Amino acid sequence: MLPNRRTLKVNIAFLPHNIALFAAMEEGFLARRGLSAELLGTRGSQEQRDGLANGSFDIVHTAVDNAVAMVNAGTGDVIIVMGGDNGMNELYVRPEISSYEDLRGKTVVVDAPDTAYAFQLYKMLELKGLRKGDYVVQSVGAGAQRVKAMLTNPMCVAGMLSPHSTFLVGQHGFHSLGTAVDVIGPYQGMGGFVMRSWASVNSAVLIEYIAANIEGLRWAASPSNRAKAAALLVKYLGVTPDIASSSVEAAVGQCGGMNKEAAVDLEAFRGSLKLRAEIDGHPLDVPAPDKYIDLSYYRRALDDLRP
Repeated sequence: MLPNRRTLKVNIAFLPHNIALFAAMEEGFLARRGLSAELLGTRGSQEQRDGLANGSFDIVHTAVDNAVAMVNAGTGDVIIVMGGDNGMNELYVRPEISSYEDLRGKTVVVDAPDTAYAFQLYKMLELKGLRKGDYVVQSVGAGAQRVKAMLTNPMCVAGMLSPHSTFLVGQHGFHSLGTAVDVIGPYQGMGGFVMRSWASVNSAVLIEYIAANIEGLRWAASPSNRAKAAALLVKYLGVTPDIASSSVEAAVGQCGGMNKEAAVDLEAFRGSLKLRAEIDGHPLDVPAPDKYIDLSYYRRALDDLRP
C-alpha cells in the first residue's frame, strides 16, 4: 500500500469495457492500495490523445490504436501498460439495411476517422466489396455520440458499436452485419496507456493501479458476482438492469471480449498494428509491438498478486 492516498485522473468512455475499473473502485481494491480514481468521461478519441499529452489526466483506457497513433505522429511518448479487450465491436446498421452492398452511397459514422475502430469498419467494408469512396464517413465522436447519430438521423445508417450500445440500438430494430474479429481477425481493442515519463516517475503508483484493476477484473469475472457486476453498470452507465446483465456477459462471460487478467494479447495487438499499416498504405511495414508497449509494470503488478 502506498504511504499517502493518491487520486489518479483516469479518462474513459463509460462502457462495460471498464468494468474492472468500476469494480476496483467500488470493491475497495484501489482504496486498499492507497489509491482512488477520478473518472473523466470522453467525447472522443482525439480528446483523449490531446488530454493525455497535455497532462489533463494520468491514465487513459481506450482503444490502444490511439497510443500507436500518438507515437507514430510524435505527439506523445506513450506506452501501453495493460490490456483491456478485443474491442467487442460489431457493425450495426439501420433496420432497412440488409447487406453490406446496401451501404453503398450511404453514410457510416465513426469516432475519429483516422484511428482504431474506424479502421475496423473500413477493413470490414473492403473485405465485403466496398472501398473508400463507395460510402460517406461522418465523424461524430465516441460510442454515445454514434448511438445518438444513428437513432436520430436516418442518413446515418451504420456504425461500429460495442456493448452496451449494441443493446440500446437493438431495441430500435438495428441489427448486426457481423463482429469485427470474425471478419478481420484478432484485434487488441481497449487497453490502458500512459505517458512514458509519467510512468517512470510514478512507477509504484502505476503498479498498484494495475494490480487493483486485475483484482477488479477477477472479481467481475467470477460467476458469483454477476448480479453485483451488473449493478455496477446500472450505476456507472445509467442503463437498465437487463442491458447491464447482457453487457456483463458480453464482457466477462464464457465468450466475453475482455482480456484475461487484463493482459495485452500480443497476437491481437499485432493484428491491430497490421491493420493500421494496411490503412496507412504500408502493408509490409508492420512495426514491432515493443515500440508501443512496456509490460514491466504489468508483470510486477501480477507478481504482487501471486500467492
